[in-house]
Order: sequence, then C-alpha cells, then structure tokens
Amino acid sequence: MSQLRAMQTEAVDRGTLQINVTSSVNAFPVERAEISISYTGVPESTLEKIQTDSSGQTETIELAAPPEEWSLDIEEDRQPYSEYTLSIKAPGFEPVNIAGTEILANVKAIQNIQMKPADVSGEEDQVFVIPAHTLYGDYPPKIAEAEIKPVTETGEIVLSRVVVPEYIVVHDGSPRDSTATNYYVKYKDYIKNVASSEIYATWPENTIRANVLAIMSFTLNRVYTEWYRNKGYDFTITSSTAFDHKWIPERNIFDSISVIVDELFADYLSRPNVRQPILTQYCDGRRVSCPNWLTQWGSKALGDQGLTAIEILRYYYGDDMYINTAQEISGIPSSWPGYTLEQGASGEKVLQMQEQLRVISEAYPAIPKVEADGIYGPATAQAVEKFQSVFGLPVTGTVDYSTWYKISEIYVGVSRIAELV
Repeated sequence: MSQLRAMQTEAVDRGTLQINVTSSVNAFPVERAEISISYTGVPESTLEKIQTDSSGQTETIELAAPPEEWSLDIEEDRQPYSEYTLSIKAPGFEPVNIAGTEILANVKAIQNIQMKPADVSGEEDQVFVIPAHTLYGDYPPKIAEAEIKPVTETGEIVLSRVVVPEYIVVHDGSPRDSTATNYYVKYKDYIKNVASSEIYATWPENTIRANVLAIMSFTLNRVYTEWYRNKGYDFTITSSTAFDHKWIPERNIFDSISVIVDELFADYLSRPNVRQPILTQYCDGRRVSCPNWLTQWGSKALGDQGLTAIEILRYYYGDDMYINTAQEISGIPSSWPGYTLEQGASGEKVLQMQEQLRVISEAYPAIPKVEADGIYGPATAQAVEKFQSVFGLPVTGTVDYSTWYKISEIYVGVSRIAELV
C-alpha cells in the first residue's frame, strides 16, 4: 500500500479518460451505463462517478498521472502511468470490472467496453485485470525468426495477395498453451491494443507511426503466410511477446495511437521482389538489445531528432525497406473512392456513405439523419462532423480515407453484416 500512496503522491500531472460502452451482441451503444472510478488497489474509495450518453460515451474527465517525463526518459525506472479501476453497471447487462486502466500525462485514454446482456442464470461479474505495460513490466524477449518466410515448403499458402482481414484470432498465451483462450478481434482494434501495450503514447508522432507500421507488417505476415494454421493451430497470432506481440483483453488504448492506426491500417512494410509483408521484429532497446531490429526506445530518440517514420524504419531494417498498401480490405461494403468527399461532391460514393450514416444514426441518435440523395450538402457535412466526434476522428466534416473506413466499420457492426462463422 505504501508504494500505491507514493505513486498517488507523485501523480502531479493530468491525463484524460473517455469510456465507450457498447453491447457485445449488436455493437449498439449502451446508454445510462454507470461507471465508478477508483485508484487500483483502493477500490472502496470512489474518485468519480459518471454515466454514458445516447452514444454510449462518457464525458472526458481528467485524472491524475505521473510526470510526463517519466515516459520520455529511457533512464527513468518509475512507472510512468497511473492505474485506475472501473466498475461498470447498466440495466439489462452483466456488470464489468476493469482493474489497471492506464492514464498517461497529457494524453487521452480511451476505454472501450463491451457488455454482455444479463444472463438469467446469474453469471458472475466480468472481471479484467490489465497487466503492466511491456516497457515497464517484465516480459520475455522475442525469439528471433527469419523476416521472410518460405512459401514453397509443406503447408499451403492460401492467400495470393496481401489482404487486411476484418478479424484475426488471437491466442491469449504461448502457442502450445492449450488452456489459453482464443479471441476474435477486429484487426484495427488489435493493432491499437498492441501499440498501446508496447509503446508510450506520449512519444513523437513519427515514432508512433514507425512502431505501428512494424506491428502491422508483422501481423500481416502472420496472416499472409497462415503461419500458425500451417502448424496445426486454429489461431492467427498469439499474445506472447516471445513469439508475437503483447495483446491484452479489454485494455484501454490512447487517442494519439488510435488516430494513426485509422490512417495507416492498410499499410505494411516490403522489400523489393518480396510479395509477403516483412516480419518486422523489434525489442525495447533498454532491457534487451537486438541488432538489425528496431528498438522502441531507440525509435523514440530518432523521433525526437525529427526523422520521419520511414527514415526511422530504414535506420534499423535497411534502405531497401519501403511502405506498401494492401490491395484488399475485407469486411467492407465498398472501397474508398480514392479522394476526399466534401461539400459539393455527388454521385454513387456519396449516396453509399449517406445510406450507411442513416443506418448508423438508428443506433447512434446523436448523429443527425441525412437524406440519401447522393449530394454532399451542409446537412451531410454536419452528420459527418458528429460521426467523427463520436468515434474519435479529427472533426473536419469531410470524408477522407480514415473516416470512410470508420463509417464502413461501424455500419458493418450495427447492421450485423459481419457475422463470425
């Protein structure tokens, strides 16, 4: 308890937190969910009580956090984030308790929560405990692998081109741990979770970009080569840092990471004349060294020096590394038109976007209903602005790449197009 008090005393900075609550059944927002917030370790002392609105969102609140410098200095060995426990209750749903939501100084944390409809059998509350961040806790280092996988040996490579999947199956343990749970996770949500677990959201934007690109390329290599399925397993990737990346059920993410993933999610890293995404391995560069791989703390230093994301990546992986974009994104009704939709635009793509927004507004009544007439007028721009505000995108009133795919993603969720087999 003395360590907890010391951390609270030293929490002289402030971070922010917003909580988003949806139903696990239909992805609809859960209105009037009540959330109690306390310091992890002192659950009986409630700091805040807040409630969700018609979009399933709470207001953004400020919470104490340690000094930002603790997450920026490789020499610091103090926990750079504070931890909070959330208790969530809503009529008709099973209660959820999350211990360990992380708050970093001067960064917005986003806690997404899916609630199960109440079970008449009286099932116990869902309880999730978020372990330490990988840069602060003690995790096994990555076991080295070849960055390009052979595709002519036994085991059929079923993909003829790189595809961004809608879902991946995450095995929450090491590959041979048959007791570990498999989770179906949306691809973008997986990347946001891993990046929030493995780097600090206070780092330079280009450092975050470089790390996100490395995480996505590694993941898409596992998808493309069907690495684990060709070994007889029934999952895409694991949550073991010795084999893959750290993914944590129900952990919070950070907005500075989320926005970048939404922008880059179809990208991966390539080398000339190699079809598959490169298995971009890395280490922290503090506890573990890894020649010829990206180091997370090293990439932070290069970001501080003003290097771009590709310059950071080439510093570690070589000058023949470049950024590629997947030819196919699964689970969406139609691909981005290739240009930003804005007021004055018209045509089929505008009409499709309007129709999707109308469906979304049935689940999210704060988003104004728009007439699906194929003409991008002020009313459509207003609806887009509200959509962007609700789903954590830059509020521009225009439909760029990130907004287009976020609209498609939410539309698929609330219209139940995407059914898991």
